[in-house]
Order: sequence, then structure tokens, then C-alpha cells
Amino acid sequence: MNAERTSPRETRLLEAGLLDVERRERILRHLRQTGAARVADLARALAVSPMTVRRDADALVAEGLAERVRGGVRIVRPPLTDEPPPTAKAALHRDEKRRIATAAAALVRPGSAIGIGAGTTALELARLVAEAPGVTIVTNSIAVALALPDRDGVVLTGGERTRSDALVGPVANRTAASIGLDLLFLGAHGIDAERGCTAPNLAEAETNRALMAVACQTIALVDASKWGVQALATFAALDELDVLVSDAALPAAAARAARGAVGRLILA
Repeated sequence: MNAERTSPRETRLLEAGLLDVERRERILRHLRQTGAARVADLARALAVSPMTVRRDADALVAEGLAERVRGGVRIVRPPLTDEPPPTAKAALHRDEKRRIATAAAALVRPGSAIGIGAGTTALELARLVAEAPGVTIVTNSIAVALALPDRDGVVLTGGERTRSDALVGPVANRTAASIGLDLLFLGAHGIDAERGCTAPNLAEAETNRALMAVACQTIALVDASKWGVQALATFAALDELDVLVSDAALPAAAARAARGAVGRLILA
């Protein structure tokens, strides 16, 4: 006797149990963990037909998130990108960076100790909080320190200089370990749901983590153009961020992923 088959009607009812977007998000999560999967395996895991999985795969391919391979589908990973020089970075997305910095500055309270990392958005923030009363600023950014030449209460960590004018390495890490911060503001070379915030080199990621370890709250300042970009080293998963400040151009899917993981999302 042949095995009992699911009728077309029953198949439709089963597949109605998951909305298209939910199914595709589950497929993406699986692909991020495994890299690739067979259509038949995904169909069994989701309790849907192979045809439904193929439609979902086609939708993910159209969004540039996956690609079809023989018998299955695999994730498309963004290419790792190099760090551009600070002058080139400063010219990009200036209005968005100013709005992000303004929203972030509203989080700073008089009398607090804050850390400000390297990057052009962090530099915009430093200029905005320069006159904040009683605020101590700890930074591993040469540019931030130079932007506050007449201000008391600025602590430069010291360390080895990177291409982005960040001070990193053992000296910077030891300084970080000896202090305490109410708020830490960090930029990122890239950010996505899979790898979180990434930096272009291992030493910069390590120093960012050292600063995070002594901060009560970590706040990432990342404009929308950096979503989906991956650099070499992860320094913070999304669920390690207390606040993510981005701009209104952040894609809807990225905003959903951020709201599901980050403590608070602010779109400037």
C-alpha cells in the first residue's frame, strides 16, 4: 500500500500557518547558521511543500540575500570591506551623521563620564557635547581629542594609531580597564543582524570591547549606509548594544532586526 499523501487542500492549510515573511526569516536564520540548505530539508523543517520553499528562495534571491544552487539555496554574505581614510569618510552622509550625533548628544547628562570612540559620527558627537557641564570625556580617538583642545576633563587613552586615527592595543586596553563609564558611544565600519558591529582590524575591535566592559551602557552610532556591510572583526553583537542610533533611511527589515535585538533603536 502506498504511504498516505497530503492532499492539496491540507498542504495549503499547513502552509497558511506561517506568513511568507516569517517563513523567509526562518530560512534566512537557518542559512546564516549553515551557509546552505537543500530545498527538501527546508520543506520538511517548515512543514511546507518544496514549491513553497522554491518561491521563498526566489524572493530571497531577488532581495540579494541568497542565491540558488543545485537542489538548494545558500546565503549571500556581504564582502569584507577595507577602511577608507578619515578624510574620505568625513565626506560621506554628512547630514545623517549630524542628525545621529544630535540624537545621541541628548542622552548625555551633566556630571557623567562618557567614552567616545573613533569615527566621523563620534567626532560630530564630541563637538556637540564639548560644552556639557561637568562631563568627563574618555576617548581613544586622536581626532576627538584634537577637537576639544580647550576643554578640561578629556582623557586620551594612548596606544597605537590605526588608519582611522583610533588608539588601540595594550596601552589603550589597560587604560580602559582602569576607568568606569556611564555611557560609551562607538561608531562601526559595518553592522548587520548576523555579525553585529564590526571593525576593520582586530586591535580596534579588541579595544572597543575593552571600553564596553567598563561602560554601563553602550550606544552605537551607525548611519543606514553601513547596514549589511561587514568588516574583519566583530566587537559587539546586536543584543550587546543598549542603544542603536541610526537615521530614517534604515531599511525596514534592518529596523525590525534591530528592534528585536537592541535595547532601544533611535532613528534620527
